Amino acid sequence: MLFDTHVHLNARQFSEDRDEVIKRAHDNGVTRMTVVGFDDETIPIAIDIAEEYENIYATVGWHPVDAISFTEEKLQWLESLASHPKVVALGEMGLDYYWDTSPKDVQEKVFRQQIRLAKKVNMPIIIHNREATRDIIKVLQEEKAETVGGIMHCFSGTVQDVAPCLDMNFYISIAGPVTFKNAHEIKEVAKSVPLDKLLVETDAPYLAPHPHRGKRNEPAHVRLVVEKIAELRNIDEQELFEITTENALKFFNIK
Repeated sequence: MLFDTHVHLNARQFSEDRDEVIKRAHDNGVTRMTVVGFDDETIPIAIDIAEEYENIYATVGWHPVDAISFTEEKLQWLESLASHPKVVALGEMGLDYYWDTSPKDVQEKVFRQQIRLAKKVNMPIIIHNREATRDIIKVLQEEKAETVGGIMHCFSGTVQDVAPCLDMNFYISIAGPVTFKNAHEIKEVAKSVPLDKLLVETDAPYLAPHPHRGKRNEPAHVRLVVEKIAELRNIDEQELFEITTENALKFFNIK
C-alpha cells in the first residue's frame, strides 16, 4: 500500500481520463492520495474527487504565484472549507521566486495569512517552495508554524535546510527529481531524512520520474520514487512502502 501525498488529479491534464489514472494507481498499489487545491478552479474539483473516492483526500490553499488575486473573502472561503471531513490540510502555500506573477511582499503576506488560519483551525500546512528556501524557513519560524507542523512539498532545499524544517515539526516529501541522473542534492537529502519524517509524492501531472521524465506524471509512478529512495538508503522497498504510508496516515490524521 502506497500513499501519494501530493497529486493534482484536479488538473486539466486529467480531465479526460481521471478514473483510468486512479485505477492504474490502485493496480500499482497506490491506494491513497491527497489531491491539492490551490485556486478558484482547482479547490472545488479537489473536494469533488475526495467526496467521490473513499481513500482520496483534499487540501485547500492559495498558491503563491496567484497571491496577487487573494482577498479576505477567499481567506474566509478557505476557513469554511477547512471543516470539510475530507479536507486534511491547508495548502499548498508558500513562496515562488521563479514565476514573476505576484510581488514578493504580496506572496509573503498571503503566506502569513494562511499560516495564521491554519493555527486558528488547527490544521497542518503544505509548503510550496521555488527558489525561496531561506525566506520560507524565516516566515515559518516567525509565525511559529511548529504549532501545526506541515510538509515541505517536493523538497528542493539542501541537506543543511532539512534540520530547521524538522525542528519545526515538518515532514520532508520527496518527488520524481530524486530519480534524475544529475540530481545529486536531493539524493543526499533522501538519504539523510529520518525515516519517521519522510513522505513521498508525485506532484502529478508534473515532475515525472525516470524513465517517464518529460511525459505526464501520474500517481502510479510514486512507486518509482520509493524504489529509488530504498536503493539510495539500502533498505527493503516493502519496508519503505509501509513506513512512508504510516507517516502519511499519521500526518493527515487518517484512521
